[in-house]
Amino acid sequence: MWRELAPIGRDPGTHGYRRFAWTAADADCRDWFRAQAESRGLAYELDRNGNQWAWAGDPEAGDAVVTGSHLDSVPDGGAFDGPLGVVSSFAALDELRRRGARFTRPLAITNFGDEEGARFGLACVGSRLAAGQLTVDAAHRLRDADGVSLPQAMERAGYDPDAIGPDPERLARIGAFVELHVEQGRALDLSGDAVGIASAIWPHGRWRFDFAGEANHAGTTRLVDRRDPMLTYAETVLAARREAELAGAVATFGKISCEPNGVNAIPSLVRGWLDSRAADQSTLDTVVAAIEQAAEERAERDGVDLTVVRESFTPVVEFEHALRDELAKILGGHTPVLGTGAGHDAGILSGSIPTAMLFVRNPTGVSHSPAEFAGEDDCVAGVLALADVLEGLACR
Repeated sequence: MWRELAPIGRDPGTHGYRRFAWTAADADCRDWFRAQAESRGLAYELDRNGNQWAWAGDPEAGDAVVTGSHLDSVPDGGAFDGPLGVVSSFAALDELRRRGARFTRPLAITNFGDEEGARFGLACVGSRLAAGQLTVDAAHRLRDADGVSLPQAMERAGYDPDAIGPDPERLARIGAFVELHVEQGRALDLSGDAVGIASAIWPHGRWRFDFAGEANHAGTTRLVDRRDPMLTYAETVLAARREAELAGAVATFGKISCEPNGVNAIPSLVRGWLDSRAADQSTLDTVVAAIEQAAEERAERDGVDLTVVRESFTPVVEFEHALRDELAKILGGHTPVLGTGAGHDAGILSGSIPTAMLFVRNPTGVSHSPAEFAGEDDCVAGVLALADVLEGLACR
């Protein structure tokens, strides 16, 4: 399975993955998922929001145990973020069948669409729509960098954008969702464990900072006469690092656009996107407020107009303790429990159904990069742990 997925959406220059929602690479990943489902005799479904489902057992029976993740990527992302969870889910089902496990609850494997938000700027679109955390109107307003709307992209890919929306009936039939994911950090590497259990997801959000100045000639305009928004942006980037470090949080300006974007032109507009995360809501609020204040002070000094828009936000997610404790009981008391600063579909769904997560060791801690990696032995350990969990939940 891993070898079949490996070439899909991989850029030959960067060796990173560009599996963006509703593109040709996304379609190839979806075809792969459907083929895996059908080759195992699973009932394949596509829900109203473009999420894929593969069922062992009756989908209408209720109290189902669901596992899976996503197959899309960030720009030039790694091979493991998302796909490891989907591949491991199919492999865990194969292991359970090898064991002769008898299911007492329906089991499903899922691929949630547009988890990374790389194309339209909002993460977890498929699960947000299903859970009612993203309205249809807001979804229809999403646009990519080329101005293509989400409905247009879905329609071009052969899907019906008019069908999207909350899916409470489907979620009501799910008793538990367990997502396996490569760890995006080094906690397991430092502890020496191959597999861990998630405790919580830090609150996190994305903010757009618009710095509006005045375009002018880079060679003839005196420094004192300039209203250069790039200076304000640069100071804000440094402030983000400073404030995050002081608070024990993280903050990153990872995306930027500039107008008119000429080497010999002072910019008229610089737009930067801030991603910030912290262990608790109060700390996150403090960090973002401090970054905004630093930006405002520098903007006034530079004669630049500043607008800040919060584009998305996810509050802290405490995975259901009962399910988390059940996983720990199944896997044994030696399995570490750890928090994470990364968002996941499991976090979005936690407000609607009981959810839990397993992490597989990442020896370098690198993620969202072609250097992302997990060793084969650790991946196998993850599959066996997931199989044990699914057996404990769905075969009791």
